[in-house]
Amino acid sequence: MKAIVYRKYGPPEVLHPEEVEKPVPGDNEILIRVRATTVTAGDWRLRKADPFAARLFSGLFRPRKINILGFEVAGDIESVGRKVERFKPGDPVFASCGFGFGGYAEYKCLPAENRNERKGLVELKPDNLTYEEAAAVPVGATSALGIMRKTEIKKGQMGLIYGASGSVGTYAVQLAKYYGAEVTGVCSTKNMEMVKSIGADRVIDYTKEDISKMDDRYDFIFDAVGKLMTGNPRSMLKKLLKPDGTYMDIEMSPKILGDDLKFLKTIIEDGMVKPVIDRKYTMDQIVEAHRYVEQKRKKGNVVITIQ
Repeated sequence: MKAIVYRKYGPPEVLHPEEVEKPVPGDNEILIRVRATTVTAGDWRLRKADPFAARLFSGLFRPRKINILGFEVAGDIESVGRKVERFKPGDPVFASCGFGFGGYAEYKCLPAENRNERKGLVELKPDNLTYEEAAAVPVGATSALGIMRKTEIKKGQMGLIYGASGSVGTYAVQLAKYYGAEVTGVCSTKNMEMVKSIGADRVIDYTKEDISKMDDRYDFIFDAVGKLMTGNPRSMLKKLLKPDGTYMDIEMSPKILGDDLKFLKTIIEDGMVKPVIDRKYTMDQIVEAHRYVEQKRKKGNVVITIQ
């Protein structure tokens, strides 16, 4: 099968196509014919070994553990292991690949049961999403959902989503609205209309307004890009939060559950949440796609179509 492989750390150009062995599903696994994947921050950071801890995960001097990136996929089940009862060949699915990555390929094997998010999570694809749209859900949406479990969002609460135009941020805005909060999104000028379109009640342009000088107080703040506290004293955060308010950050480890994709499928089909797609690339344009995402200016998600 065709896959996009990297054998050394470095710039996007280290990614290249190769013919590799097609995986065979184990007794409790499914084989997915991949139709679409994405480029996430986790992909380019592992490719570049940034931060250095990426080397401790995949290999100190060169990537040994992971040679095929791709953190999330959507496609059709081609075959199932002999003990699998949950899925059948032909089922359309979307999935996170866990810490094994491997989405930049024509085929990917994953466990059929969602018992360990580190090994991957799989669910039937939402009926109202294309494969490209569905591939953009598993990582960003479950990350937002998992981090937002740090607090109990209630109807009528006020929330601030900083970095509301990124993959995690766009899902955080929509999930906060789903739970009944009044949401203020913070982003750059060019992304304000998009953030409004996904439900934000108010949008602040951080290039024109200093949020540390606002009089509003929030029940929760979600920093979806990890930049809110950069260069800002804790006193600013104390000023923005209500006395019993909660601060959440993208650097926090999300609490992801086995049923998260099933829950997301339901609210997506109900029209409560939708993925935001910035750009689409083909498998042969993977270098260009990585170069774009590494600039940290994408809005929503960048999708790769697997022919």
